Amino acid sequence: MNIDIFIPARLDSFRLPKKHLKEIEGKPIIKLLIDRLKKAKKIRHIIVCTTDQNYDDPLIEFLKENNILYFRGNEKDVLIRFLNAAKHFGTDIIIDVEGDKIYTDPRYVDKIAIEMVNSNLDFVMGSNSSHKIDHSNHSIAAVFPAGIRTTSLQKVCSLKKITVTETGYREFFTSNKLFNCKYIKPIINTKIPNNLRLTLDYQEDYELAKEIFKELGNDFYFEDILQLLHKKPQLLKITKPAIKKWKENYEKNITNFSIN
Repeated sequence: MNIDIFIPARLDSFRLPKKHLKEIEGKPIIKLLIDRLKKAKKIRHIIVCTTDQNYDDPLIEFLKENNILYFRGNEKDVLIRFLNAAKHFGTDIIIDVEGDKIYTDPRYVDKIAIEMVNSNLDFVMGSNSSHKIDHSNHSIAAVFPAGIRTTSLQKVCSLKKITVTETGYREFFTSNKLFNCKYIKPIINTKIPNNLRLTLDYQEDYELAKEIFKELGNDFYFEDILQLLHKKPQLLKITKPAIKKWKENYEKNITNFSIN
């Protein structure tokens, strides 16, 4: 069974343009993420799934220079892009690591992969809830990837009513009763701050990322981030303005998850 990591990424984000090529500690963010993911043991390939638009040419040039696998596909329909990439690479199970989830914990990549292989689940992801996605939580979702069975993805793509699936595309699985989903809570001993935001949408997120990677390097896990923030709680103030901005943008751009 072929298990591959797919990283959806594009350079025309209006909130933080060209964020995947921005540097932290002298390395482009996309390279930092891929180096982290290489520590996972249960996957075959790491594939950056970007668009077929000219604005992503600089990203492709970087990937080629660094011998990183990539796939170019539909600009607005992430699900179709994933499906075509899965067909191209012969992928049975997709581990979906969004390109702005630069803190993804490779141990959770393996955990999701094992869950998918040893079950008939259509979709698996981390959550602080055992029965739903909590979009207000920007910590667990930022370190826990999602697992998508390619046959289930094909079903979604054949039934969905729209062709723009950029925002919240995972909810096609979780919002419809056709699919067998599972939500996994991380097992940690350190309390998660209520206002913790770990993603990369805004300049404030980028500033926090620079601080975290400066302190921890690139060989760390979720617990290490939590311990750092308990020692230096002032770091949480950096992303406070981004929380409100994200909520307004998400609600404005949320996808219609209806399927036939």
